[in-house]
Amino acid sequence: MKRIYLNIFISVIFIILILQATGQEQKADSVKVVTGVELNQPKEVKNRKNTILINVTNPSLISNRFFTLAYERMLPNSQSFSVSLGSFSVPKFINIADSLGVDTNTNEKGFHFSGDYRFYLKNLNKHDAPRGVYIGPYYAYNYLNRGVTWNLDGTNFNGQVDTDLKLNIHTIGFELGFQFVFWDRLAVDMILFGPGFGSYKLSTVLKTSLTPDAESEFFEKLNNYLEQRWPGYEWIIEPGEFKKNGSFKTWELGYRYTIRVGFRF
Repeated sequence: MKRIYLNIFISVIFIILILQATGQEQKADSVKVVTGVELNQPKEVKNRKNTILINVTNPSLISNRFFTLAYERMLPNSQSFSVSLGSFSVPKFINIADSLGVDTNTNEKGFHFSGDYRFYLKNLNKHDAPRGVYIGPYYAYNYLNRGVTWNLDGTNFNGQVDTDLKLNIHTIGFELGFQFVFWDRLAVDMILFGPGFGSYKLSTVLKTSLTPDAESEFFEKLNNYLEQRWPGYEWIIEPGEFKKNGSFKTWELGYRYTIRVGFRF
């Protein structure tokens, strides 16, 4: 929850800075020579329609193995679309002081895909797109498959339990963002506000044979473990649902916040 509050706080600060910067630019451009000639004649800028961007927020906020590369293509009427591909991951499971500990993390596979369609707001933007404020819908998909060997010290079972965890997240929503362009080539793209609605599905397959009582105990301990180690887990899982059979499927509110740095060509 602290990370979400931090993201919202950063977004508000960026919006304030953007509004201030826009006002200063408009004030500066209104200064003219007495003869009516502008102090600085605008330079002709080449119309660059493509941008390659790297996500710099996900590795720092979620996991250093969450890496994505994005491509934005400009369209007529100050519109564009962008797609993003890369690897998806969450923090590695590590040992904690409890009766359920981690022996090894194995066979991790993660995939990320997202796309959006942008409308750059001509009435608010002084410069041509893709520089300025934009809004639009987005879709994101994240998949994670991780094998884990656990050390269980319980009432009904003592020993190692092998599991195969799978996580699927589909999210659709609406975003507000701002893109800076420096020296005609460097782009800094910030998705500042991106509420959405997501489908979450988590399943755990046991590779170690357990009695029904031992299985129930393991899922209960695993549920408690994930609450402590997995950011946002407690917002998605209804109490007791995962403890019954090691799986759940639900729809919940989501949020998108991203800063990307790129090169225009």
